[in-house]
Amino acid sequence: MERLQKVIANSGLCSRRKAEEMMLAGRVTVNGETITTLGFKVRKSDEITVDGKPLSYEEPEYYVLYKPTGCLSTVQDEHGRRTVLDYVKTEARIYPIGRLDYDSSGVLLLTNDGAFANLMMQPNSQIEKAYQVTIKGFLRRVTSDRLERGIKLDGVKTKRAKISQVEYIKASENTQLSIVITEGKYRQVRRMFESVGHPVLKLKRIRYGIVTLENLAKGDARRLKPHELKHLHQLATRSGSRPTKRR
Repeated sequence: MERLQKVIANSGLCSRRKAEEMMLAGRVTVNGETITTLGFKVRKSDEITVDGKPLSYEEPEYYVLYKPTGCLSTVQDEHGRRTVLDYVKTEARIYPIGRLDYDSSGVLLLTNDGAFANLMMQPNSQIEKAYQVTIKGFLRRVTSDRLERGIKLDGVKTKRAKISQVEYIKASENTQLSIVITEGKYRQVRRMFESVGHPVLKLKRIRYGIVTLENLAKGDARRLKPHELKHLHQLATRSGSRPTKRR
């Protein structure tokens, strides 16, 4: 027997978090009974419906998209704005793993495998995410060191980060740099730099684990390769934590 939200997520319909929201909203039934208890477990023989439709299953698909700016990291938008699904050609019910802001670009993973998506987003996954960032003002070394050691966001200290390739743009008095983090807090990179007085002007995620933008133009997508999937699984399931080395 498995938890109902896990079964829904594994079907490819949505992420586990979204499945839980559907359950709490009374949109899920098991054998004709509406289920709102998140710990509820089901058998393979149980009849599950979501919004009145029988739960169906798909073969898992995994993609990397070079997300352009000006599109939403969601499956649909009530205002008709462009979403990341407009760039991936598939009939599967895929959805993004995590988010990139509307004004951010770069590596974004998408899948219909709820278990994989949940694994990628767990707090202790230790998967590195690398970003190219342009910030307002000149970043001093003492501030860079502070960010690398970790700062508090919403009362919780961020994990160690790595800042490198710092370049000062004298004409605009801005700074370009690379930063690597192993977390995925809401707007984390932007909030980290804003907290030390350096608003982010431009942000692009260039790497997720070993998955990069190589051979992809903005708006291009491709399926993840078997060795990439294996590597991401290994990073997400390894035990213990490994602090990021300082430069």
